[in-house]
Amino acid sequence: QVQVVESGGGLVQPGGSLRLSCVASRSIFSRNMGWYRQAPGNQRELVARITTTGSTNYADSVKGRFTISRDNAKNTVYLQMNSLKPEDTAVYYCNAVPLAFDYWGQGTQVTVSS
Repeated sequence: QVQVVESGGGLVQPGGSLRLSCVASRSIFSRNMGWYRQAPGNQRELVARITTTGSTNYADSVKGRFTISRDNAKNTVYLQMNSLKPEDTAVYYCNAVPLAFDYWGQGTQVTVSS
């Protein structure tokens, strides 16, 4: 079974914070994991990555503001987002890095606006 379920998005003012969660099936979670986002009219981009051993990497646009983590006991990946900006508005998805299956979850909408 291949499945991810993202949650935690919402409407937040600039400068605010959100914490996204993603529960993944074992077939995906056993891999390096990442959070991707797609804004209207843009391609989907990888913003944060975490390896199976906990090493992390971030896109320059979110470095210092976002933190990715994983709980291996719960098959869950998190994205703590602080100091949010309007340009962070997008649908956020989690998935393996690199992609292992032709599958995406429904994503969770993050809107940063005053």
